[in-house]
This record gives sequence, C-alpha cells and structure tokens, in this order.
Amino acid sequence: MKVMKFGGTSVGTPQRMKEVTQLVTKSGEPVFVVLSAMSGTTNSLVEISDYLYKKNADGANEIINRLEQKYMSHCEELYSTEDVREKTRQFLAEEFNYLRSFTKELFTSFEEKSIVAQGEMMSTTMVVNYMQEQGIKAVLLNALDFMRTDKNAEPDPTYIKEKLSAIMEKYEGNQVYITQGFICRNAYGEIDNLQRGGSDYTASLVGAALNAEEIQIWTDIDGMHNNDPRVVDKTEPVHQLHFEEAAELAYFGAKILHPTCVQPAKYAGIPVRLLNTMDPDAEGTTISNATEYGKIKAVAAKDNIIAIKIKSSRMLLATGFLRKVFEIFESYQTPIDMVCTSEVGVSMSIDNSAHLGEIVDELKKYGTVTVDTGMCVICVVGDLDWSNIGFETRVLDAMKNIPVRMISYGGSNYNISFLVREEDKKRALQSLSDQLFNKK
Repeated sequence: MKVMKFGGTSVGTPQRMKEVTQLVTKSGEPVFVVLSAMSGTTNSLVEISDYLYKKNADGANEIINRLEQKYMSHCEELYSTEDVREKTRQFLAEEFNYLRSFTKELFTSFEEKSIVAQGEMMSTTMVVNYMQEQGIKAVLLNALDFMRTDKNAEPDPTYIKEKLSAIMEKYEGNQVYITQGFICRNAYGEIDNLQRGGSDYTASLVGAALNAEEIQIWTDIDGMHNNDPRVVDKTEPVHQLHFEEAAELAYFGAKILHPTCVQPAKYAGIPVRLLNTMDPDAEGTTISNATEYGKIKAVAAKDNIIAIKIKSSRMLLATGFLRKVFEIFESYQTPIDMVCTSEVGVSMSIDNSAHLGEIVDELKKYGTVTVDTGMCVICVVGDLDWSNIGFETRVLDAMKNIPVRMISYGGSNYNISFLVREEDKKRALQSLSDQLFNKK
C-alpha cells in the first residue's frame, strides 16, 4: 500500500479536491491518504485564536463567519447531489458553531490546539464525502484515534502502529483510507499537533506503521530543486536524494519538505517521493537510503541567522569550556546550527533570537562576546565525503568573491555550510548554481 499526502494548495479548491480524487484512485489499488487543511484555513484559525486570546469575540466571529461562507460556497461547487451537499453543509455548520463556542469561554493554548485541528477535520470530511458520492469505497479514519505523542512531545511509534493496524483491520476492503495530517493527541489524551508542516510527519509515521511500499508527498512544485527557484535562475528538480541529503536541505531552507518528516521513513527503509499535483506525470524527487556517489546535488539557504563569537584566553587547553558554553544554549532551549572552534575562541550560529540577550549575558562570564545579526547559512549538499578529492575546492571556488563569516565541513558526509551576510545571499546562490550545476 502507498501513502499519499496532499498539502493545503492541493486541496485548496473544489476543483483541486476533484483532481486529488482522480490521482488517488488512478491505479485502482488501495491507498492511504493524508490531507492537510485547505490552503489559508490554518492561518485563519490561528487568527481566530489570536482574537480570542485578546478577548475580542467580535473579531473572532468576523473571521469565523467569513471562513464559513467560503466553505459553504465550496459545497455548491464540489457536490453534484443534494443529499451529499446537505450532509456536508450540516457537518460544516456544526464545525463553525463549535468554533463560535470558544468565544464564550476562557481561552488557553489547549483551546487553541482544538481550534487549529478543525481545518484538517473539515478538509478530510469534504473529500471523503465527495469520493463516496462518486461511488468510491472510501473511509475516513480520525487521526485522533491513533496518532499520539509521548511525554516528551515526540510521536509514539509503538502506539501508532498498534492502534492503526487494528483500525485498518476493522475497515479492510476499502479502496481509499483518509486521515488528517498534523493533528494528534498528546500523552495526556488532549488534542495536540505535530507543529506547522507536520502533515508530512503524519504521512511518514503512517507509512512506517503500515510498512508502506512508498510515501508520496504531493505539493504544487515538481520535487526538490537544486537551488531556490525564487532567487536563482535555471534551477532544476533533483531526481534522487539520500535521506541525509534531504534532511540537510529541509533544515537549511528547502520549504517543500518538513525537516523531521523523513526520519520515520528513513528508519523503516521506505522511499519518499515528492510529486506535483499540477503536473502528476513529472518525475519529482525520490528520497531513499541509496547514495548517488560523486555528485553534488543541491544548495539551500536559511535566513535570519545570528552569529555569536566567544573569545577567551582561558579557553586554551581548558577542559569543560565548550560544555559550559553549550549548557547556556541548552538552558534557554536554543539550538545551535553551526560551530567553529580555535585555540582561543568559538563561533556559533543560531536562528532563534528569543533569549539572545540572556545568552550573551551568560556567555560574558567566559570571554569577550561578539554578535553579528542579519546573517544567512548556505548549505551545499551531495556526496561530500572527504575522500572525494577536489569536491570542496569546486564549492569554495564558487564562493571566492563572497565574504564568508564561518565554514562548516566534516561534520557530515553530505554537506558544506557557509555563513554569509543576507545581502550576499542571492549572489552566493547564483554563483554556486553557475559553478556546480550550469557549467557545460
């Protein structure tokens, strides 16, 4: 069985929902489908929550009413029979009355998660109703019945596999199994989620639990490109990536894939394909445990980076210095992207400035601290094992006219990273594309 995940734009209109149905049923084989909320819905639900936090019920109701009108108009276009149209209208009316009920109560983060979950509830119900209207044997499985995180807010794969296997056995014989992406319950049974972009994660977890043949992530572009097409000319899809390469690209800015999505699939050895709903016949990108040796695959960039440098003569031969430095970042739950060390100093980059002031104050106990903002990490990904003589030279040659604040190489066999100023990002990305991919 294949798992197929469709993002918000893929189910963003009634026409797109019809196209997704055709894609899902094309092979005639049983498939498991994970759907996101319709595009724009989650943002609207977050906006409703924001009004409710501010105790502005009128503002929240205005957004709810506007969203309800949009969904009700979709009913007219999506369904061809009045019975199914009315059934879906009633479901949506209950959903929006449920959202209105929060305008009368105390509002906390728990209520917000319940509100945000309704986007996926609505999109999956609308699509399964359409499929059933078309005579397709489709069943809706509530993700809250099997998708759960543990006390560390990490997915519980044993629980997911056990519960989902029992549900699949109960509904054996259907052609299409549909569930919601993104949403789950936490270890205490409360409605929670896998964070924004977590529908990819849902698909990967479901694929691993079902030992799927393949996990397909359908979006509105034809796979992962070898550079950012919004910034660079002449980019092309990358047809094959190793899981590690995909994870590096996702973390460092390739928005098509959620960074954590590939982990369950990687451990289960299940290939992930990135495909385009607008061009279903395009090859897309296949991500697996196979490595294409001797190739540099792609470049990605991550903005809003802060570089922090600590210089200290006390660091020389001092055991425990780096531990003390890293513990400061850990205490403020601030991950570090890059690290470079010398005999008298250490430089690090972070992408979260929430506790920058406190971190800098703590670091000043151990040395002189310098902070550079407005930086960008550029990551070059491929088979970059140190035994591939000359590969790093090709990358460095492309960067010869760009001021580089830090370089990270050797931490992984799959990437070289550069820290540059954001104002140099476009020039650096274009130069890397010209040198690595466009040379004839």
